[in-house]
Amino acid sequence: MTERLGRWSSGRGPLYVLLAARLRQLIDDGELPPGAALPPDRVFAAQLAVGRSTVVAAYDLLESEGRIVRRRGSGTRVAGVATVATPETTGAPMFLHLLEPRPDVISLACAAPECPPPEVAEAYARILPELSSTTADIGYYPGGHPALRAAIAERYLRQGVPTRPDEVLVTNGGQQALSLLARAFLRPGDRVLLETPTYPGALEAFREAGALLHPLPLGLDGFEAAARTHRSALAYVTPTFQNPTGAVLSTLVRRRLVEVAAAVDVPLIADEIVADLGFPGVDLPQPLAADAATVITIGSLSKNIWGGLRIGWVRASAATIARLTRLRAVHDLGGNLPAQLAAAHLVPRIDTLCAARAAQRESCHDLVLAALSRKLPDWSATPVRGGQTLWIRLPYGDGSSFAQTALRHGVAVLAGSGLDVSGRSDDHVRIHFRHPPQTLTEAIDRLATAWRAYHPPSRATAAPPALAV
Repeated sequence: MTERLGRWSSGRGPLYVLLAARLRQLIDDGELPPGAALPPDRVFAAQLAVGRSTVVAAYDLLESEGRIVRRRGSGTRVAGVATVATPETTGAPMFLHLLEPRPDVISLACAAPECPPPEVAEAYARILPELSSTTADIGYYPGGHPALRAAIAERYLRQGVPTRPDEVLVTNGGQQALSLLARAFLRPGDRVLLETPTYPGALEAFREAGALLHPLPLGLDGFEAAARTHRSALAYVTPTFQNPTGAVLSTLVRRRLVEVAAAVDVPLIADEIVADLGFPGVDLPQPLAADAATVITIGSLSKNIWGGLRIGWVRASAATIARLTRLRAVHDLGGNLPAQLAAAHLVPRIDTLCAARAAQRESCHDLVLAALSRKLPDWSATPVRGGQTLWIRLPYGDGSSFAQTALRHGVAVLAGSGLDVSGRSDDHVRIHFRHPPQTLTEAIDRLATAWRAYHPPSRATAAPPALAV
């Protein structure tokens, strides 16, 4: 419930009016169907880091409108007779921040370049003659345009991973790649081994497939024992600049990881979308597939070029790519062809473009750490050598309730609980450092103001952690 509220508190007016308005929208849109239970007011208040009177007043307002029913002993429910549940849409805060953007909120929740580099416009200019002369081509390429598949395969070859174009599937960004892999490999009840904490978009894709998520420490430590004890359908790891911690697996751990995956016959997904984002002077490891061609690799232009391109890919065996392509054809006949043609000119320049921005990313990283040290000295943030996020431990309270307070002060962060299925990261938040310096400075100022106003819920009223399996 708390996650589905999104940015409910960032508008103008009394908090109880804003809360009632958001709940009213969820009810009217069918996101909260008739008969759905709402949290007890004390628990809800603790989760939202507001006074109990705020929740009570919001409930009273909705009750007066006939939208909810409150009965002693049976709690608070949406009015009406319970119906057959419809499939839920996502309630993950990362996606809600994208679905419900507000210009007055600085988002430190979803990271990507703020604007396309000039090379993107240049690439589109270069493809105009090709587009104008195109004939006898309806433009549907479920596997991706041949030119782009060849460019991606060539890039892997230069990185020490021999790859043919038929071993590459072009997708609409890395998130679609994850969703396709979840559909291809998972059935309800299948078990996925993954690092914790990890990328929340992966958690949502696997949950949508009905998978059971089995958390392991960073680097999938304990992978072999877990895979042999519990039959697993899939494993997921971010080996370079892990999201959210920024950790990088050593060469020894990488080799051991792919050896174990092969030994226990568990498909291993390596999410390398942020692997190119090293700071100046940082040596970037080879792709995980260099140690075993059977590794399934996800890549994207979203973080190293610009998210608006919506170009991602999967690199895997030809058989796996053929299977994914058939799945993709049902949902998307082939994606945006002009974007793919432009991307074919950009992929060979990824290293150059990333190197040109590396010093700026490092400077923004250092700026955020310095500002946190001055204004929030009790917060614990570990420096990273690349990537785009910082994993921060709060000295007290929990990330979920603080995220609500931060929103009311005009800044969005991701609570650690949404990135950790084990329930052990409740005292963390994730922020990114991809904004311009002035915006980052203002964001940290707002976080400091929010922290001074923050009153964490007592342990007695806080909601229990989610069950992990």
